[in-house]
Amino acid sequence: MWRVLLVEDQAIVRQGLKVILEQDEHIKVTHEAENGAEAIAILEKYAIDFIMMDVRMPIMNGIEATRVIKRKWPNIKILILTTFNDDEYVVEALKEGANGFLLKTADSTKLLEAVHSCMNGGLMLHDEVAAKVMPRLLQKRTKETVKVDLSPRELTITRLVGEGKTNKEIADELFLSIGTVKNHITQILQKTDLRDRTQLAIFAVKHEL
Repeated sequence: MWRVLLVEDQAIVRQGLKVILEQDEHIKVTHEAENGAEAIAILEKYAIDFIMMDVRMPIMNGIEATRVIKRKWPNIKILILTTFNDDEYVVEALKEGANGFLLKTADSTKLLEAVHSCMNGGLMLHDEVAAKVMPRLLQKRTKETVKVDLSPRELTITRLVGEGKTNKEIADELFLSIGTVKNHITQILQKTDLRDRTQLAIFAVKHEL
């Protein structure tokens, strides 16, 4: 069962999210926090697998919290809750290692799908968010060629990560085992000197792989 931390400054929103999430037998909301600072204090004491976090919060917002959490607990998955006008926050959170973004207007099915996507290694971007954010990332892309020495197989896997595919989806498409895909991604991260899968996805977009 995935242990979930909800980080949202409005109690009524947290309650609604908890009700929806716990419809899924794989999910248990074990802790709640009103801001990023409270979330970090909880992580210092308890084991958490997944964080669903608002962007705009007092004391410490979702971007700042993501930055700290990903450096101290890189394996924790973070899904950012956003509004349609928060695309600047989305770009910043991506850079800090967030694993996905979901509009607060999403229905319960989409919410649960987002959790499963992130936990299975995917990069979850709500369609409307992706439509606004990806062009901005592409506009900032580097015109330099990829200087790291990636094999054709590694370049293909990097491209698929950039498309938001999970390890299983990549394995199925390339007729590989999930373990082999994981090993390839570990090697790619070492060669590119990137921290995690989210940074690799951004790398793929910027270099038009």
